[in-house]
Amino acid sequence: MTRMQHWLTNILRWFDSEAGSDHIDTTSRSFNFLRVIPFIALHLACLLAFYTGVSAFAIGFAIAFFLVRMFAITGFYHRYFAHKTFKTSRPAQFVFAVLGASAAQRGPLWWAAHHRHHHQHSDDVQDLHSPHQGGFWWSHMGWFTCDAGFATDERRIRDWLKFPELRLINRFDALVPALAAVGIYALGEALAAWAPGLGTNGLQMLVWGFFISTVVLFHATVSINSLSHVWGKRRFETSDDSRNNFWLALLTLGEGWHNNHHRWPQSVRQGFRWYEIDITWYGLWLMSKLGIIWELNPIPKHIQEETRELDKMRRSRQ
Repeated sequence: MTRMQHWLTNILRWFDSEAGSDHIDTTSRSFNFLRVIPFIALHLACLLAFYTGVSAFAIGFAIAFFLVRMFAITGFYHRYFAHKTFKTSRPAQFVFAVLGASAAQRGPLWWAAHHRHHHQHSDDVQDLHSPHQGGFWWSHMGWFTCDAGFATDERRIRDWLKFPELRLINRFDALVPALAAVGIYALGEALAAWAPGLGTNGLQMLVWGFFISTVVLFHATVSINSLSHVWGKRRFETSDDSRNNFWLALLTLGEGWHNNHHRWPQSVRQGFRWYEIDITWYGLWLMSKLGIIWELNPIPKHIQEETRELDKMRRSRQ
């Protein structure tokens, strides 16, 4: 492949993630600038807030959209697509795949494949986003700036390949975020015309409701990679350095109970004790009561007993 072909292929991958897939070096951990131009642009676009100003409505929308998409990432991208901790209908599966894709964290199959790889190689040399292998910045966001972090390893997600709608979302993973951005801009323009008292407009809603909300959501999500294997408490002696972190659990709706999760990833719950706040679990429990999801994998009794015994031992040493 010539240099020009390389550039054009990388640009085409902004729109079609499978473009030139035969030429992706899945072993390369070198920084690919063309690969991350959209990511850089998304961050720079947040600076437009100094031009658009802010309104209470735009802030409220940004927070609400953050929470909805965080739940889609934690509840479905992670606990459903990666770990299959519950079952749901095909329409619900599609809806939450779309909501998760609107977070601009790639498609559900890519996300699940990388996460399954992480659990198999957590904190060893093959773990692409371990802070113990590449340091903080690499584990936080450097890992997806290289070709090794780009492709979807279909060998790890064969169970999802039978759904063409999921493959479509995964292949054209920029489409849903782009449509979300357009929709939010249109909403802002409509509000400016029909409800001017809200003090917002299309550009302001785009900046706060999409750009800033998406950037904060991204960094909150990947903080589990970079921080939850460094800071926090270890209840279980797992083979990696995963840790429980209360503050990250609040920020990510329950994902911060990371040591719990690595001890038993098959559980739909990550907060193993009643006081370990797991908002994603509360939402999934409610969805189960409404019949939207079912067959939720519980924390096994032997894990519950192990948890109580370890906590008892820890208290006795204090």
